[in-house]
Amino acid sequence: MPMVLVVGSSNIDLVASVDRLPNRGETVLGYHFAQSFGGKGANQAVAAARAGGDVTFLSMLGADANGLLIEQHLATQGLSRPVLLRDAEAPTGVAMILVDHNGENQIVVVPGSNGRLTPAAVRQHRELMVGVRVLLVQMEIPLETVREALSLAKAHGLTTILNPAPAAPLPSDLLRLVDVLTPNETEAHALTGKVDPAEAARILTGRGVGTVVVTCGAAGALMINGHEATRIPGYVVESIDSTGAGDAFNGVLACAMAEGASITSAIERANAAGALATRGRGAQESLPTKDDIERLCRSKAMRMETA
Repeated sequence: MPMVLVVGSSNIDLVASVDRLPNRGETVLGYHFAQSFGGKGANQAVAAARAGGDVTFLSMLGADANGLLIEQHLATQGLSRPVLLRDAEAPTGVAMILVDHNGENQIVVVPGSNGRLTPAAVRQHRELMVGVRVLLVQMEIPLETVREALSLAKAHGLTTILNPAPAAPLPSDLLRLVDVLTPNETEAHALTGKVDPAEAARILTGRGVGTVVVTCGAAGALMINGHEATRIPGYVVESIDSTGAGDAFNGVLACAMAEGASITSAIERANAAGALATRGRGAQESLPTKDDIERLCRSKAMRMETA
């Protein structure tokens, strides 16, 4: 089985469904509310596990009721080794999510204990990298912790994937530790100031990233490796909630690469996973299984062959 290490956040998600997302300073009425499990780190770890990965997950929870809920939940999600640390002072992270009738969302994250996952904690658990093939990290933990995880992973010979969400300035010395960077179009713009995804991706590879994969929603993904650009088409499904779609993409990308798939093949599987995640509500609840992903990939292949 593929070996993936995810270092990242765990949250409780508070999700409200609305007819439309509010404008600045505006109050809108919601018609549905749900509490669920989230955090980009946890979402991506669960996504990789459901895709068939042997997944280790390192995260920091609070010593509170929400932390206990997350611990109990993750124990049922097929992770090979969840390493869930506890901080005695900070509460467990919370995300507040608005979703409109088109499935578009707005998200505010209060990191809480995720901000207490320190470089020292990663160093203390460096043995988790032994035998692992791929490290996957995101930006809901401190930047210095992201850097430490990437640095240790490179020293252990791992392939490194960084999902730069939420977007924040990334120095070139950190980017040089990244084999695959996976911004969406908004994040690519925020990182470079360039609206065109291809132009943004080329700037990022120029700063030291090995490969940049810009996710483009239903349009699929754009991969830039050096000067070569490749568009990998997306999948058309009936979408109701885009929450967790990017996390499904990243978790499945890491799983496929750990299995030894080519980067293009891994992106195709990740595109399928991202599309499938939009068919249900919530982050982890909507993450697809390995069978779901393979079924959608086969259906696309059949359409291409009979076109």
